[in-house]
Amino acid sequence: MSEESGTKMDETTANTRRKRRFSRIPMRFVLPNLVTLLAICLGLTSIRFATEQKFEMAAIFIVLAAVLDGLDGRLARALDGASRFGAELDSLADFVDFGVAPAFLLYFWSLHEIPSFGWFAALVFAIAAALRLARFNVMIDDPNKPAWQAQFFVGMPAPAGAIAALLPIYLSYSVFGLPQGRIYSALEIVYLLGIAFLMASRIPHFSGKQIGRVPREYFIVVLFAVAVFILALASFPMEVLIALTVSYLALLPIAIRRHARLSAQSEAGLGVSSATLEAPKTP
Repeated sequence: MSEESGTKMDETTANTRRKRRFSRIPMRFVLPNLVTLLAICLGLTSIRFATEQKFEMAAIFIVLAAVLDGLDGRLARALDGASRFGAELDSLADFVDFGVAPAFLLYFWSLHEIPSFGWFAALVFAIAAALRLARFNVMIDDPNKPAWQAQFFVGMPAPAGAIAALLPIYLSYSVFGLPQGRIYSALEIVYLLGIAFLMASRIPHFSGKQIGRVPREYFIVVLFAVAVFILALASFPMEVLIALTVSYLALLPIAIRRHARLSAQSEAGLGVSSATLEAPKTP
């Protein structure tokens, strides 16, 4: 190979690399990642409010981060902008927003009353969130996963775990006025460890993926219900969050029974019909 041909190949390689470096990325890939970055900002700001003892605002910011976490994935699918980079960024954001931020918030709010056990519970919760997210990233690429399992999460999702873990704060700032003290801090430690166990365990939880298009005849009703919910959340945020958390935890036994029934049908080779995969029914 002559020196001239070698020089041309080097120039071609350099031009290719330059084009890759300065190639334009469509906005459909950028927008979901911007939402994820905004969620990270909300989680970090929640930690700041916690250090300033503005605990109610800190809790609300974590809830808002959970809302954005639900939006970025749907936005990526709607725009066909899903990417490996976005998936990794979303996982890191979830650990900050739903592992680190709630742990700091709960410790600064009440768990510091029992420093050693309180910090231990906060660490266990953060570790459980990390393990939950790591397991989700591994299982999402499983090609042999049965179709019926799409309606369940393995373990409590990190956003739901963070919102549920803040239940004592909701109670404290609601009309119920939960008092504070070492006794209540001990109960909160036990509760937080229970939520951490649900996140790290393999106990099934409803994923909510069955919620799809709204039938035309129910569109006005659903629209009215959503509007009422948003107004109630804006007017009575702590009370609404209490109701949502308690309702979500109450669905856990139903999810376990339904998962066991579908698993038994699948193992028996009976198959799972499309009607079975519809929205869950209470027993």
